[in-house]
Amino acid sequence: MRTDSSPGSLPAREHLPAAAAGTPVLDVVIPVYNEEKDLEPCVVRLHEHLSRTFPYAFRITVADNASTDGTPRVAARLAAGLAAVRSVRLEQKGRGRALGAVWSASDAPVLAYMDVDLSTDLNALLPLVAPLISGHSDLAIGSRLARSSRVVRGAKREFISRGYNLILRGSLQARFSDAQCGFKAIRRDVARVLLPLVEDTGWFFDTEMLVLAERAGCRIHEVPVDWVDDPDSTVHLVRTATDDLKGVWRVGRALATGSLPLDRLVRPFGDDPRDRDLTGVPQGLARQLVGFCVVGALSTLFYLLLYSGFRHVAGSQLANALALLVSAVANTAANRRLTFGVRGRGGAVRHQAQGLVVFGIGLVLTSGSLAALSAATADPDHSTELAVLIAANLAATVLRFLLFRAWVFPDTAPAAPTAPVAPAAVTAPAAPAAVTAPVSVRPADTDPRDAR
Repeated sequence: MRTDSSPGSLPAREHLPAAAAGTPVLDVVIPVYNEEKDLEPCVVRLHEHLSRTFPYAFRITVADNASTDGTPRVAARLAAGLAAVRSVRLEQKGRGRALGAVWSASDAPVLAYMDVDLSTDLNALLPLVAPLISGHSDLAIGSRLARSSRVVRGAKREFISRGYNLILRGSLQARFSDAQCGFKAIRRDVARVLLPLVEDTGWFFDTEMLVLAERAGCRIHEVPVDWVDDPDSTVHLVRTATDDLKGVWRVGRALATGSLPLDRLVRPFGDDPRDRDLTGVPQGLARQLVGFCVVGALSTLFYLLLYSGFRHVAGSQLANALALLVSAVANTAANRRLTFGVRGRGGAVRHQAQGLVVFGIGLVLTSGSLAALSAATADPDHSTELAVLIAANLAATVLRFLLFRAWVFPDTAPAAPTAPVAPAAVTAPAAPAAVTAPVSVRPADTDPRDAR
């Protein structure tokens, strides 16, 4: 995974100001490979629809993925004949590579793409990009799996699509419903931060971008679409599915090991400008509570197993002290990494020392509970001891979380946010949007893998 090339944290959401005449607000990219037959009717239909219904200036960019047929000639002819149409030529294949290159170079504040077959009804285009223009959302996707969507496709594609999204939900905890629909949009200021982290250059590009965006706290807007399957699609289903599963494994492993710097992307509390000057607002409290509860449940189970083992060879007080000591070291290490997101070895010894102080408080609570039980009952059975220890550990857990959060792993104050930069598409001089000659783009990524 690319872990150190992101240009910075995510920007605050802002409503895009009115653009100057002729400056494109929306750049719709159509990635193509050997589509000389379908390209012209697609672009003409899309251009007519945008000219008739879209209230802002727009651009259509044909991104040619190293086609070997007449696609470059068709793209050049369209760029010369239609206003607000341009052609970009890439010398390497890969839909993700094409989108990454064109989106990174675009000056439009809203970037979108759609498949050349136009399987998605174009009436969903304005609802797709409107939340991005208004500043409500960061990304928008068309969903064929929403209840109100109307979809016509074969049983095999339906099964593969639903199965793939179930895999994403189960393995990567994705909450968006449709990762594969070729109908998506993103704000350019968000793309500038996310795209350097996306490694895939093929069909998994969409999924990887959405997973990273969701984990970084971006808001993803979903639009129900009407979608009709293209029976002449050239997508190789088996090979694409295999590559997607490899991508799921790679991204899942990167997320599990913490090698992605997603904590640097998350915005400070509140996207609304009125929230940015708030002080003393707890950062990530809900997420930390969930992480602490999960770690605590596993630690409690670990502690009880240790106590039961030590109890066979030692008295209750010694068994409790040993079990609590071992589990406390493991608990502090797990909370340090998973709950409070502290990476690296810096401060690890100090954190463990502070954790032992917290352990001492827990030891007093649990040992006191055992002493009270022994005073009340001469020979308590093992199940009663465990019940008392569980109750004492619950009380100790609440105190442990408060001490961890306020003393061991205190929140660091976020840097004061800088004023957002106005989108380049708004401040750039008004210039004709049409490009009559193909533009050659050679992305810096020279990964030789061919992602179709």
